[in-house]
Amino acid sequence: MPVPAPKLLAWNEQLASELGLTDLGAKHEQLVDIFSGNRVPESAEPIALAYAGHQFGHFVPQLGDGRAVLLGELVDTQGKRRDVQLKGSGRTPFSRAGDGKSSLGPVIREYILSEAMHALGVPTTRALAAVLTGESVYRESSLPGGILTRVASSHIRIGSFQYYAARGDVDGLKILADFAIARHAPELATTKRPYLAFFAQVAEAQAALVAHWMAIGFIHGVMNTDNMTVSGETLDYGPCAFMDEFNAAKVFSSIDRGGRYAFDRQPAIVQWNLTRLAECLLMLDNDQPQFEEQLETVKPLFEKHYHARMRSKLGLLADDVEDAAGDRALIDEWLAYLQSNELDYTLSFRELALRANGEGAARFGEFEAKWRQRIEKQAQSPAAVSASMNAVNPLFIPRNHQIERAIQAAIAGDLSIFNALREVLAKPFEAQHAFARYADPPLPQERVARTFCGT
Repeated sequence: MPVPAPKLLAWNEQLASELGLTDLGAKHEQLVDIFSGNRVPESAEPIALAYAGHQFGHFVPQLGDGRAVLLGELVDTQGKRRDVQLKGSGRTPFSRAGDGKSSLGPVIREYILSEAMHALGVPTTRALAAVLTGESVYRESSLPGGILTRVASSHIRIGSFQYYAARGDVDGLKILADFAIARHAPELATTKRPYLAFFAQVAEAQAALVAHWMAIGFIHGVMNTDNMTVSGETLDYGPCAFMDEFNAAKVFSSIDRGGRYAFDRQPAIVQWNLTRLAECLLMLDNDQPQFEEQLETVKPLFEKHYHARMRSKLGLLADDVEDAAGDRALIDEWLAYLQSNELDYTLSFRELALRANGEGAARFGEFEAKWRQRIEKQAQSPAAVSASMNAVNPLFIPRNHQIERAIQAAIAGDLSIFNALREVLAKPFEAQHAFARYADPPLPQERVARTFCGT
């Protein structure tokens, strides 16, 4: 159903250029019509995708896109195939009792977070456009409606495989698996064991992804199997959050009452989710011992990626250091110090980088002395250590209280905070003096303790 008075709030020119859509950006009226859902692009055949999923550990055999429509695929300027999807455009066959709409808040939130994650180097879906629909959406109250245009290398999830497996539809499962391999790993199609090899690749991608989340203090909040992509891209920015002060057991999601998806449980959950994918693929290659062997590699894969990132964040640059266990102990001691002193996770790394150069005040106790002894073993100068740390430790992250400010202002018709966040978060590692306040942790009265699912 057409929306009454669409208005373009944001157009991602950089992403549009990657997609070969630069010319489209000059046609404002057409842009608004397409990304509000009022006009179907020529040759597009919009569909809603079906999938199943374990939601907080409980299996639901049919979920599907209840408020999203896949407009279609395009091949970008690098020859890569990408999905273009509208979120919040109305009812689909999977909407159940919902209206399929989105209020403006989740649109603003996903736009900010997904683009911030991209700038941080995290594999993620992207935001191409945000539109105000000109209609009201009713949740706890009447709210302005919005639509997000999301771009992904695909929207194939672990839950997509579960949909066919739950029905015993081996033919459908094989078609999906072959399609996913052709899309994401075409080199595996001619291998002797393509489904096992595909599983190994997905496991590597997801272990690396979660390690990256953990290194930047990100909590996904809803790691259901229908929210985990086989591409290894971050999907679904509902009840997610970046930590302010470090707490390994931190939970933000209002729907995660048992802490299933707490910060420090994310590595275990990724292995649990991958076990569900393995159960599906066993219907195509029933060598269970081989899949179990691959599953046993998930934890060490995660640890490899995580410790590599954390060593870089602490300026532990030398590759020939023999005491890897000592580095892991140092990482653990650092996190324990941050937690016991309730220090800001993001800014503490930047402050530690100053200490490498002898700047700032000593504030990290016994840890700092041990850390200094460790970095002095390296050939790099203190200035080089500090610079390397600042290159991987962001100064700006999408903090919960700033996102909330942007949402409330946008609802009131003011996009200034939204636009400021778009600009500052595009360069998260650079000191941007005009935006210095966006690096600050929240004041006590600004703290956001809970985040919510957009639906």
